[in-house]
Amino acid sequence: MDRLDFQHRELAAGKWETMPFSQQMGNIGSEVSRALKWQAKGRTERSEKAFFRALELLDLTIEAAKNENARPNGKLRELCRAREELCDYFHGENQFLTRPEKLIRYYDQFAFLVNRTAP
Repeated sequence: MDRLDFQHRELAAGKWETMPFSQQMGNIGSEVSRALKWQAKGRTERSEKAFFRALELLDLTIEAAKNENARPNGKLRELCRAREELCDYFHGENQFLTRPEKLIRYYDQFAFLVNRTAP
């Protein structure tokens, strides 16, 4: 990523790639949940900020997946699809007919996994 204006500077500096994948996805899910919560309350500015933080973390995860393999893999495809779906839901025409419950259910599974494997 070439951007210098990261919200998560420390994570972008390399810490993110050291985190387990499930923890990365759980953190992305936290931002998605915040964006949805603020959207439901009509707090557009806060929702937008959380959405962009989620995208930033998702982009870091995509970059890490690219570095894992030189060729495309299922993980990378799924991450790109997740990014596409988020963008479509928050800023597109919601072509995929995504519901907030679906997004929460998708990301919550990673949070549950992290909590289950935590010492």
